Amino acid sequence: MPPHHPHGEMFPTRPFTATTAPPRGRALRIGIGGPVGCGKTTLVGELCRTLRDELSLVVITNDIFTSEDAKALKAAAVLPDDRIVAVETGCCPHTAIRDDIAANLDAVEHLEQLHGPVDVTLVESGGDNLTAIFSNGLVDAQIFVLDTAGGDDVPRKGGPGVALADLLVINKIDLAPYVGSDVERMRADAVERRSGGPVVLTSMVGEEAAAPVADWIRNLLAVRNAA
Repeated sequence: MPPHHPHGEMFPTRPFTATTAPPRGRALRIGIGGPVGCGKTTLVGELCRTLRDELSLVVITNDIFTSEDAKALKAAAVLPDDRIVAVETGCCPHTAIRDDIAANLDAVEHLEQLHGPVDVTLVESGGDNLTAIFSNGLVDAQIFVLDTAGGDDVPRKGGPGVALADLLVINKIDLAPYVGSDVERMRADAVERRSGGPVVLTSMVGEEAAAPVADWIRNLLAVRNAA
């Protein structure tokens, strides 16, 4: 099955308004969360490759005791090294993105000041479960990532990550035949759980892998700037 590119349907679940839109003078901050191994870091890397020639980007990654995700992005040269910072949370990842956001917020503000003006700041959570969501004090919008190998019943089970994220990405659909997952069932269950909120089906392989997610980010910027 080819990647699902729902162009024309990519609207934020909760569109920015004049009172809720982040200030135009600072970066649009986007959180990317999801379980271990779902492809968050790969998605961040592909977004950087897709958008870096048109937007100013910085990235913060979260791991409990290591900086492996940041090292992987630097090794892939998706952005200059000084635009990628690792936060070692020392605790469950959801705590650092939802409950005690100080370390992440410090990293965000440092990078945005160092490289300003920044258009988009990507904050990648460490791998966590379906309850992981970002504090509104840290990000302006959030993406939640699942993969077909995690089981095609996961979207139906729901949880805050699936239901409340502004965009749900179901990744690795190329693996579905090998793990016995029904991608269309996952899509239908996700749309139902999200009350029609946007869902992207994709695989992070090939030059256009992140195109629908990049389009969603472009649309968010346009909505923010018009609000």
